[in-house]
Amino acid sequence: MKKGKTHLRTGRQGEELAAQYLLKKKYKIIERNFRVRPGEIDIIAHKDDELVFVEVKTARSEAFGSPETWISRTKQQRLICAAQLYLQQICNREVACRFDVITVRLQRAEAKIEHIKDAFWME
Repeated sequence: MKKGKTHLRTGRQGEELAAQYLLKKKYKIIERNFRVRPGEIDIIAHKDDELVFVEVKTARSEAFGSPETWISRTKQQRLICAAQLYLQQICNREVACRFDVITVRLQRAEAKIEHIKDAFWME
């Protein structure tokens, strides 16, 4: 299998596991893979009167470092722009929101999930 397809499949698997994790934690998933010009938001969820924009990073190994370190300042800015467009175009109301990161480490027969709340902020 080509590397690109394996990478996409790994990413989709991680996003599915992250969505299941959020549902178990009583989050309501509003949207998945919200795409606009600046970028894509993997999961948009709602919990406790707060809108949560979630970036999911999935790794099969630590060969390229820890997945939580893969979100550069540029990536954060793209996510913030995408979230602002979502808030303007879809939400149309004032709402508290935050940016979370969920890392999924696929290790043999199990997945290790880490949820980092308030990973970064709008400026």
